[in-house]
Amino acid sequence: MTKQTFGATISTLRKEKGMTQLDLARQMGVTDKAVSKWERDLSFPDVTSLPKLAEVLGTSVDELLEVKTAAQEEPAESKASSLVELVLKAVALAMGVGVVALTIMDEVTPNDAIRLLGIGLAAVALVQLMHSDE
Repeated sequence: MTKQTFGATISTLRKEKGMTQLDLARQMGVTDKAVSKWERDLSFPDVTSLPKLAEVLGTSVDELLEVKTAAQEEPAESKASSLVELVLKAVALAMGVGVVALTIMDEVTPNDAIRLLGIGLAAVALVQLMHSDE
């Protein structure tokens, strides 16, 4: 099984067994809402119930708990790239909103407005260049 979140693991194993969330809930002695929360990674079953959960799903506790953490999902380089992209988009948006607001308040000269919009346009261009490899 490929590494995935705990909730996705439960969901996959449950579906492979042809069970509904209600079926699993009844066997575990919990509500179907609890199973839904587990599968959406909003909550985690009690640790003492993990052996029973593994048994019901036809797996081992070790396999059940072999989940992909957020750190494993995305390398640090990709996180940094995402952050840079987010900042560039924020700069572009800020420049556009700033020019509109300053123009409405009649607080910006045309030359300054063009400079601000140029900064925003440069930020958008950088985001596009970041995606040109894809």
